[in-house]
Amino acid sequence: MIPVRGVEGQTVLILGLGRSGLTAARAVAAGGGTPLCWDDGAAGRQRAEEEGFTLHDPTRPGALDAVSLLVTSPGIPHLYPAPHKAIAAALRAGVPVDNDIGLFFRSLATGDWDRFDVAPKVVAVTGSNGKSTTSALIAHLLASAGREVQLAGNIGRGVLDIDPPGDGGVVVLELSSYQTDLARALTPDIAVFTNLSPDHLDRHAGLGGYFAAKRRLFAEGGPDRAVIGVDEDEGLFLAGQLSVGPADDRVIRVSSGQKLGGPGWSVSARKGFLSEMRKGRQTASIDLRGVRGLPGAHNHQNACAAYAAVRALGLAPRTIEAGLHSFSGLPHRSQLIAEAAGVTFVNDSKATNVDSAAKALQAFQRIRWICGGLEKEGGLSALHPHFGSVLKAYVIGREAEHFALELGDGVESEICGSMEVAVARATAEATSGDTVLLAPAAASFDQYDNFEQRGEDFTARVRAALNT
Repeated sequence: MIPVRGVEGQTVLILGLGRSGLTAARAVAAGGGTPLCWDDGAAGRQRAEEEGFTLHDPTRPGALDAVSLLVTSPGIPHLYPAPHKAIAAALRAGVPVDNDIGLFFRSLATGDWDRFDVAPKVVAVTGSNGKSTTSALIAHLLASAGREVQLAGNIGRGVLDIDPPGDGGVVVLELSSYQTDLARALTPDIAVFTNLSPDHLDRHAGLGGYFAAKRRLFAEGGPDRAVIGVDEDEGLFLAGQLSVGPADDRVIRVSSGQKLGGPGWSVSARKGFLSEMRKGRQTASIDLRGVRGLPGAHNHQNACAAYAAVRALGLAPRTIEAGLHSFSGLPHRSQLIAEAAGVTFVNDSKATNVDSAAKALQAFQRIRWICGGLEKEGGLSALHPHFGSVLKAYVIGREAEHFALELGDGVESEICGSMEVAVARATAEATSGDTVLLAPAAASFDQYDNFEQRGEDFTARVRAALNT
């Protein structure tokens, strides 16, 4: 655990008692503070009481009089579309509001670090798509090279729940826009921006607010190195803001699909080959086409970002290449489930928006596509240019008929409704060379609690169909 620093003798209110909230309460207590806990749900309050924490309703008159800090869970709105009433009350009372990410960054470094030969490092990864895979891949590459590493944040353990890093240790954090938007301290040694596409727009009052939340990771603390995906205008803009000139190698530009030039430091993937360029010369090249855990151009972008981050930490190209080949991928993210009679089954349940689904459709040929669910804003028109590799769509979800209409005439579709029917129909019709791909292009909440549950259902149905 990382004890929270600067709270000794203070009363800290913890709002939201899921994984990050309860961990924050424990870490505040470990730092000598007095945590008071609240959750709008009875189950959360019960968990806190079972651990011996004191419940404290922050919306009651005078409830914040003795509170020095409010720590909120990332899922609770603090500004848009409207602040939670407890956060609004804290802001009116002048009580600072933070989250566990802010507490982590202000508490990580201790006097013990003076005895280390190499100070620990923090790599923080944000972006719209690929940040989980990129974070996990960075951690995997470091572990494969024998480095001490911990993976936390929006993936793995809560940030305050990890062990204090040792001599030369690295902490890899995946950070969502909800986490970067509010954290009062953001000081990673290396910050990574994968890409940007519209998401969570209601929470950030539009695309500009969403980008601003991501940008805080780079603007607040000034990382020693910034790895920036420049395939969108926002990434180009961010790289330009952080760099003092074309040869500034504190910014590593990353791209998938275009070769980057110039005198600076860049890592790009084109036609399946990763190239590292420094000072106008190619310094390394890796063939990504045989890396089974990273299929498709979108995963090649993830590979470039992870490669750049670990190169900045001193790993050699050949060491990185070996680590890439041993990476098996993450569950529900272009995850290879099975191969039978020449048919490949891939679980990309994490493709919950149109942009991520489009990348999945570009990663494979001869696709039997299982899609559908709770459609997000903007419709499905952006998917239409990527239907060329789709043999047929098998549509699930409570509104499968509407979803199928949104697909239009560009692809043959069958309304299946349930995952069971979709997997059975796709498996029955698939022939050698086909890929049965779950890439829903929609949220899961109409039929499942989360995308993980949806992916697990797909996996179970595939294995049942194949009798494996």
